[in-house]
Amino acid sequence: MLSHNVQLHIQALLNDTCTFNTVGGGSINDTYRIKTDKQTFFCKINSQATLPGLFDAEQSGLALLASQQLIRIPKVIANEQINGTQILILEWIEQGLRSDAFWETFGRQLATLHHVHHNQFGLATNNYMGALPQSNKLTDSWTDFFIHQRLQPQINLALDHKLLEPAHAKHFEKLYQQLGVIFQAEPPTLLHGDLWSGNFLCDDKGKPVLIDPAVYYGHRSMDLAMTTLFGGFDARFYESYNYHFPLPTNYRQQWEVCNLYPLLIHLNLFGKSYLADILNTIRQY
Repeated sequence: MLSHNVQLHIQALLNDTCTFNTVGGGSINDTYRIKTDKQTFFCKINSQATLPGLFDAEQSGLALLASQQLIRIPKVIANEQINGTQILILEWIEQGLRSDAFWETFGRQLATLHHVHHNQFGLATNNYMGALPQSNKLTDSWTDFFIHQRLQPQINLALDHKLLEPAHAKHFEKLYQQLGVIFQAEPPTLLHGDLWSGNFLCDDKGKPVLIDPAVYYGHRSMDLAMTTLFGGFDARFYESYNYHFPLPTNYRQQWEVCNLYPLLIHLNLFGKSYLADILNTIRQY
């Protein structure tokens, strides 16, 4: 449970008496619903020593997405530290039913977001993908960025922890030689960065809400691939996206290759149960 000092600090921030209840959705954070007499908030708690700057990065990502005014993003109420504890307080999103119209809107809005471009791949600052640091060094080439800022750091980490073998790394090197053919030239696109089914909501008006971003400018297939990794997205979402921003003919190949990054993240965080999916992809190359 929250320490008494942290509870007092939050009550001072909100200028009201609060009740705190634990809620789901916190794989790396402790998460709470905070209720005052007038409002409800969502609160995340983590250790500053364990994941330094985690909520600063999240706040920046939410602000970048919100500034586009294309998809609803939760408002940040407070981002504070006290005695080594990070505190992020967001508006509470009341949830509704995911209708056909919701999925069609979500596909259209993501397609519109993917028309927000930059002159380089990456981001001016680094952030996190789950509990692992994510390097966003600005790069002119997508394939260079994908290799050196996405795949190779995770491969090196997995090799260090004996989760991958040197022979596996050689398969990746063969894949690298083909990336220029797999990914046709597209401008750097603003991405959510971690778009699995746990990182969006449907609000009480039936509209999409994006949460927990790992933003950067990259190839749009990174977002779309991630939607397929654990399911949870309706066919109407993809139909709507494709109508508003047509997919390349080899989009399934692109998605399979893009998902190597989150699979490597999961390999490093959770172990070898993710290795078979990685090997099934890289052995094709």
